[in-house]
Amino acid sequence: MIVIIYVTFAIANSTDMYYIRCGSIADSYMAQTFSLSAAARTLSLRSIFVAGEEANYVTFCKLRWPQTNGEASCPFCGSLDPYAIKARRRFECSGCGRQFSVTSGTIFHSRKKSFTDLLAALCIVLNAAKGVSALQLARDLKCQHKSAWILAHKIRQALAAEIADAKLSGEVEIDGMYTGGKIRPANLKENRIDRRLAPAQTGARRVVIALRARKGRTRTFVGKHEPETVEIVRRVVLRGSTIIADEAAHWDVLPAHFSTQRINHSIAYSLDGVSTNQVESFFSRLRRMIEGQHHYVSPQYLHQYAAHAAWLEDHRKLDNGAMVQRGLGLSLNHPKSANWCGYWQRSAKR
Repeated sequence: MIVIIYVTFAIANSTDMYYIRCGSIADSYMAQTFSLSAAARTLSLRSIFVAGEEANYVTFCKLRWPQTNGEASCPFCGSLDPYAIKARRRFECSGCGRQFSVTSGTIFHSRKKSFTDLLAALCIVLNAAKGVSALQLARDLKCQHKSAWILAHKIRQALAAEIADAKLSGEVEIDGMYTGGKIRPANLKENRIDRRLAPAQTGARRVVIALRARKGRTRTFVGKHEPETVEIVRRVVLRGSTIIADEAAHWDVLPAHFSTQRINHSIAYSLDGVSTNQVESFFSRLRRMIEGQHHYVSPQYLHQYAAHAAWLEDHRKLDNGAMVQRGLGLSLNHPKSANWCGYWQRSAKR
């Protein structure tokens, strides 16, 4: 606890007034979290726009081809001897004769936006601790809402791919969070129904299942019922790990496969080092992302928002420049998205 006491008093004489300030400071330093420190702020939108299109293009090249320090290699035949078509920022392979760009075959395949806008979009999406809505992103980039929505989902897909096949070990906390499926209550009291009953549900209610290693990463899954997690645990968590769960009955089968610790939340949230506080911290971020930014998330895409929140939670100790660099590297090493590339064109044909 820091106590700072200042005492100010005045001494007056016949002609002048003198003010003497006396201070007693118990401690002149205050503990500061990393996110509030200057070390967390190493990149700004201003620096991206000031750098210009050419400098940002070089950044894309260096992260697409880090082994050659930004020198292009053909994504089709692997040749290291393409020649540049500088007027179009494209390359033509001297081996197979095919043309390509720095974003060919990546999550940004068939891009329309400039490299500056793409880098700025990454900065906006990853700087937002609780995510950013597509409407706000569209206003920041001055583009259509549909374009911003697709771009944000492409970024989320690239982030999620970082640990798509990762296994968890050590102490792993597990829990579930239900979201969606609520209906608006009727205006008149006599017309209102019990919205907890199944006939009153919309069918859109889902549970986000999170497994968070205390010294590792967070894996997320989406299902209709929390007991579905038991099979997921056996598939994702390595043998010899310790599972930490709450008092829910469907976790009773876990001791047959793993060392298990339980915490009864009706008694305590944390007891003798046993808690699910870290996975609950992730759910806190996800709830604020959904309720505060997006307001509504379709069950069809809930897994991407959950993966986005997990990525932000796991990288919260990185400065924002490193986060953007990591996110751009993941995007440029992710293959063309079968789901999001040409999304609106396919929708128009349905």
